[in-house]
Amino acid sequence: MGSSGLRRTIEGIGGRPRWRLSAGAFSAVAVLVTAGCGSSATPAASASPKPVIIGLITKTDANPFFVKMRQGAEREALLKGAVLMTGAGKDSSDAAGEVTALENMVSAGAKAILITPDSAGVTAAVKKARSQGVLVIALDSPTDPVDAADALFATDNKKAGQLIGQYAKAAEAGKTGIKIALFDEAPGSTVGKLRHDGFLLGYGIADGDPQIVCVANGGGNQTDSQTQMENCLTKDPGINVVYTINEPSAFGVYKALQNRGKQNGVLIVSVDGGCTGVGGVKDGRIAATSQQYPLNMAKLGVDAGVDFALNGKRVSGYTDTGVTLISDKPVSGVDSKDTTFGLANCWG
Repeated sequence: MGSSGLRRTIEGIGGRPRWRLSAGAFSAVAVLVTAGCGSSATPAASASPKPVIIGLITKTDANPFFVKMRQGAEREALLKGAVLMTGAGKDSSDAAGEVTALENMVSAGAKAILITPDSAGVTAAVKKARSQGVLVIALDSPTDPVDAADALFATDNKKAGQLIGQYAKAAEAGKTGIKIALFDEAPGSTVGKLRHDGFLLGYGIADGDPQIVCVANGGGNQTDSQTQMENCLTKDPGINVVYTINEPSAFGVYKALQNRGKQNGVLIVSVDGGCTGVGGVKDGRIAATSQQYPLNMAKLGVDAGVDFALNGKRVSGYTDTGVTLISDKPVSGVDSKDTTFGLANCWG
């Protein structure tokens, strides 16, 4: 099996998850295999403790945010001597794929499962897993309702949206003719609603405000966001402020503007704080972004899962994993850090 460790993979076709056992799981699993290989197994080997299995389910395995989260979980599982199984939906709205991953992990003996819930579509499966004695922790996004999971380790996504809303309002202070486009993720996205509502709160407006001339679902990716921004520009070519759910969406918006020669004079704000996104702030494509910390979410989640498996300690409630506004053009009244800080603390 080589130095990379033991891996078990189910390819993610049609919403089926990919599972991986972290590299750190090799020795623990190898003991179990040896103990079951006939009469040659020694009493010491047969008495070896069963490894703790922790599951991690992300919305997708393509978004750099979730890639970094998985890497952080793998690293922490290695340090804790635990087995990490991972699964993902085929896209950011694949609740069925997440449910399949969760059910399979429960069947495989996972003691704790970390999930970035897509929507209310995973709620019933989360509750069922908990009724079977599994600790379920939501990462990054809350379940719907929040208390469907045992705990939430996440950025305060409403605060992340509020920070960029406050920034945009201050940056555009005194200007007239403001026309805003809002780029959400997908219908039913819990994190999308929190960031959307936070932006409006920070900007001091509400849904339906006449300054909002276009609302689109960009899927949280560059391709769909570019297409949707082109549609928004057709509807109103005077858009000059754009909120985006994340940085891939922001880059799609920028590309659409660039294709029409409109990239100058349009303020784009976003959320995530990945290295590529902070690079977009540094080169001016994005005015400001709210940086979050997926490695911290993953570490805390794995630690809590292992503690539950070994000691029965069931974590509960909300843990804020931090958010920082990143911009090289600070505005009065809104705390921020520059891209030097952002690049030193980014992911991806």
